[in-house]
Amino acid sequence: MGGRQPGRTLGIDPGSQVTGFGVVEKKGNRLQHLASGSIRLAALPSLYLRLEKIHGGLQEIIREYLPTEVAVEKVFMSKNVHSALTLGHARGAALLAAVEAGLELFEYSPLEIKKAVTGYGRADKSQVQSMIQTLLGLKTVRGPDVSDALAAAVCHLNWFRPLPG
Repeated sequence: MGGRQPGRTLGIDPGSQVTGFGVVEKKGNRLQHLASGSIRLAALPSLYLRLEKIHGGLQEIIREYLPTEVAVEKVFMSKNVHSALTLGHARGAALLAAVEAGLELFEYSPLEIKKAVTGYGRADKSQVQSMIQTLLGLKTVRGPDVSDALAAAVCHLNWFRPLPG
């Protein structure tokens, strides 16, 4: 990676019902929102079709916006094993789309993302969403899945430090 600085980052908030995405670019010290939205999956009858839609939808987004890297939240532990496994599948489909495109992947804990965006690692979803609107100059953000994806991208762009050499 050398001294390269991050430029255009795709943030992903994978989910088995809704997968949020956000593309943010950093020019100097300025963050610019390029695109965001969600891939809605609830209407699909099986997990396999949902995974295919996540994978295909993110491939299209990657082709259209040409990010240089991907930021995603690290897996958290869940008391519900079935939910955690399903989320893991959704995450895998999202990560596969990024790897197939040759993009570097970066993972951040929920605490790191919240701290990078709000300055407080225990911020709630409404605080994160409000700060994302302010940081990116957006009038609205379409739901917590989208704001979480944008927050992952902003976290990466603000915290990423290239390795020397």
